[in-house]
Amino acid sequence: MRKKYVMLVVLIGLLAILSGCTEINEPITKESEGIWNTYFVYPVSWLITYFANLFNENYGLSIVIVTIIFRLVLLPLNVKQLKSSKAMQDIQPELKEIQKKYSSKDANTQQKLQQETMALFQKHGVNPLAGCLPIFVQMPILIGMYHAIMRTEAISTHNFLWFELGSPDYILPIIAAAATFLQQKLMMAGSPAAQNPQMMVMLYVMPLMIGVMAFFFPAALALYWVVGNIFMVAQTIFIRKPMMSNANTGGDKK
Repeated sequence: MRKKYVMLVVLIGLLAILSGCTEINEPITKESEGIWNTYFVYPVSWLITYFANLFNENYGLSIVIVTIIFRLVLLPLNVKQLKSSKAMQDIQPELKEIQKKYSSKDANTQQKLQQETMALFQKHGVNPLAGCLPIFVQMPILIGMYHAIMRTEAISTHNFLWFELGSPDYILPIIAAAATFLQQKLMMAGSPAAQNPQMMVMLYVMPLMIGVMAFFFPAALALYWVVGNIFMVAQTIFIRKPMMSNANTGGDKK
C-alpha cells in the first residue's frame, strides 16, 4: 500500500513538472529556453508546423496527422499495458483465494500473504508495476502535444472544416465527449471494471469533463482530443477486444 502512495506522489509530481503551468500562455519558439521547451514542446510545435506547411498551412489537418503519428508511436506501450492488465485479470481468482486464506490482520499472516502473492506473480510472470511504465512514458509526449497546440501562435490564426482553431467551438466538444464515452464504454465491456460503481461513475464524469473543458479551450485542442479518442476506440476494437476474446476462449477450453 505504501508503494502505491509513493507512486501516486511521484506521478503527481511528474505531472506538475511537465505541465509547466506557468508557461502555458507563453508562445513556443526556437529561442524558448529550458529542457521542457527545448526537448518536448518545441519539437512537437515544429512537427505540427512542418506538416501544416506541406498542406498549404492547413494546421487542422496537421494536428490530425501528428496526433495519429504519436498514437502509433505509443501503440506498442499501450499494447504492453493491455497485456499487463489482462495478465492481472487472469490471476484474479487465485489472488482472491490467497487473500481469503490470509484474511487475518495479524503481522505474520500479512507477511505470508505478501510472500504468496509475490510467488503467484512470479509463477505467472506478472509484474504488477508493468502497467504503470507506459503511463510514465506517455505523459511527457501527451502533455508536450497539449503545450505545442496551445503555444504555437500560428495555429490560432487558421480555420479547419467549420471551426476556427484558435476559438472555442460548440459542436466539437460534443463529439469529443461522445468519443471519450464510447472509448471508455468499449474498454469496460466484459471487464471487472464494469462491476465497479466508481468506474461506472467515471464512465459518465470523464466525458462530461472533456466536453465542458472543450467548450472553453481553443477548438484545436478539442480536435486533438477527438482524434486521439477515435484512435483509442479503433485500438480497443481491433486490439483489445480480440485479445480479451482469445483469453476468454482459452479459459473456456480449460
